[in-house]
Parts: sequence; C-alpha cells; structure tokens
Amino acid sequence: MTSLPTPIDRPELFQSPAFAQGMIAPAGRTLYVGGQNGTDGTGALADGLGAQTEQALRNVLAVLAEAGSGPEYVVKQTIYLATGIDPGEAYAATAAAWGNRRTAVTVLAVTPARVGAFAEIEAVAAVPAG
Repeated sequence: MTSLPTPIDRPELFQSPAFAQGMIAPAGRTLYVGGQNGTDGTGALADGLGAQTEQALRNVLAVLAEAGSGPEYVVKQTIYLATGIDPGEAYAATAAAWGNRRTAVTVLAVTPARVGAFAEIEAVAAVPAG
C-alpha cells in the first residue's frame, strides 16, 4: 500500500484550509507536471480567469491520471497569475476542479508568455507503486 503525502504545519505559522506549510512525499517515483494553461485540447484559451484556472487544473489532473497518480498525491503546486490579477478570484475558481485538497502552494505574479493567458499551474506529485 502506498502512503499519501503528509501535510506539515507548524502551529505558530499561519494556518490555511487551502494550503499546507510543507509536505512529506512518500519515497518512490516523482512526477513533475509542467505548466498548464487554461487551454482545451485544441489550444484555445478559456474565457476569463475563473474558466482558465479551472481548465488549467483539469489539465493538471489529466497529466496526473496519465501517470497513474492523482490529486491526493500532489505535494506542491506553483500557480503563476498574470500581473494585476486578483488571486482571490483564482482561488475561488480552484474549488470546482481541485476541491478541498491541501498541498504546499506558491503563487507568483508574472508577465504571461502567451497573450490572453491569466493563469498557469504546475505540480509535483508522487506516483504510487502499481
């Protein structure tokens, strides 16, 4: 039986229901999911920040599934938002695709490499044996 990543939270640090301060990954294979934009299978961007964030997460979930992993094995996400975007709107949009799964998260404001892209998400996950 493969163990799941374990959140690590120090009591004196800010506690969030959305993210953990750190994660212990089980030993084994590791999957690095490259940055996923809010694009569909044709490369078309979804309309708006919320739709793009949801699509980017669905794309991350698809890569996880292809590797035999899943969101419960994600130990770290990095979320890149276009400069000037309200992160609160992006966080709210994650619930539909990601649910209530805590992981270590870093959020950065950047100039997007693709015109019209508002969000890009990458992830690091354990790949369960099997």
